[in-house]
Amino acid sequence: MSLHPCLTCGACCASFRVDFSVHESEEMGGSVPGGLVVEVNDGLRRMRGTDHAAPRCAALTGRVGARAACGIYEWRPSPCREFEAGGEACARARRRHGLEPLADSVVF
Repeated sequence: MSLHPCLTCGACCASFRVDFSVHESEEMGGSVPGGLVVEVNDGLRRMRGTDHAAPRCAALTGRVGARAACGIYEWRPSPCREFEAGGEACARARRRHGLEPLADSVVF
């Protein structure tokens, strides 16, 4: 049985800025580890590494398109939990990294 393409991709983690509510961070009782969080303003936090010209989330491990994984999958912020595998943003991220969009048949 082959791995789901998301488990080898990581393109979304290396394509977008990830902003989320301060309440999702450890400092406010949430689950996103404080060492991976950058303060944007009083109510907003950002995943470290996603605000660069070539974004790459600090929680991303491995190589995009080969064997990538989220180091904080259980504690990831809402934009990551809500990201739609196979959606338009997914297709854009994959194309940026030279990967074909996911086929409808592999999206769960």
